[in-house]
Amino acid sequence: MNAAPALVGYTAAVGFAAPYLLLRAAWPHRAPALAAAVWHALAVSFSFGAALSAASLSMPAEHLHAGLVGLLHACGLDVGAGQPDAETAGRLAVGVPAAIGFALIVSFAFHAVRARRARSEHREAVDLVGRHSSRLCATVLPYDVPAAYCLPGRDPRIVISDAAVRRLTPEQLGAVLEHEQSHIEGRHHLVLAAVESFYTVFRWVPLARHAREQTALLLEMIADDRALRSHSHEVLATAMYEMATARAPKGALAAGGQTTLIRMKRVLGPRKTTHPALWGSVAAVALTVPMLPLLVACPPGLS
Repeated sequence: MNAAPALVGYTAAVGFAAPYLLLRAAWPHRAPALAAAVWHALAVSFSFGAALSAASLSMPAEHLHAGLVGLLHACGLDVGAGQPDAETAGRLAVGVPAAIGFALIVSFAFHAVRARRARSEHREAVDLVGRHSSRLCATVLPYDVPAAYCLPGRDPRIVISDAAVRRLTPEQLGAVLEHEQSHIEGRHHLVLAAVESFYTVFRWVPLARHAREQTALLLEMIADDRALRSHSHEVLATAMYEMATARAPKGALAAGGQTTLIRMKRVLGPRKTTHPALWGSVAAVALTVPMLPLLVACPPGLS
């Protein structure tokens, strides 16, 4: 039995329908780490589904007129006389999924290396211009706009402007520094490189676009929650307001930026916890969704 129709339908549902269902849900902002995991699980599942769909379409099957090879033959492309030959089908069945996987790996390496190079160059400039503060465990830059960001990866840095040091209270400074430390310890730059690589390969798919946008927002919320463990909501929100207009250099992660208003509303709004049953159900889905394309391609009991 050729599983191509089921695989194509599943992959289309994950890539085009699932993102909008997740965007309409109310729980992701209450559990940002879990929501980020779900976005990544959907991306992995779509990638597997696309690769397995290509492989399945390449396999000859009577009711599908030899799948993708038959379609190419019907369109007049010379892929073999008469029925598509098994050798061509086998090459497509292996080559197309391999090309998808290779593109994702190369794209991830490209984005990770490019961001690392940008951080390295900026780190050198920061070390020349700024001064290290042992009290803050950060590098202070002469800049007249309150700003703070981190340069994660090897030899990480937390960078803060002297305007932020002057304007923010010690409690606000502490919340900002805790926020940036969360990005460093969580290796959030690698998470961003992963969704960026997925978007590069599948930019025409709504899942890729929304996964990139939402993951960036959710990572900031995760860092906010880390800061809220030891600081009040008002302290963090005030610090975010002071640095709302600040921008981070390429490859860095900042406490301010375009998502500040959404995050401030979340920090200052009523705090609702995710019900344990919902949390457990969503976590189970996040763990199983990446493997669903394999079950669709090789359903139990079918030979």
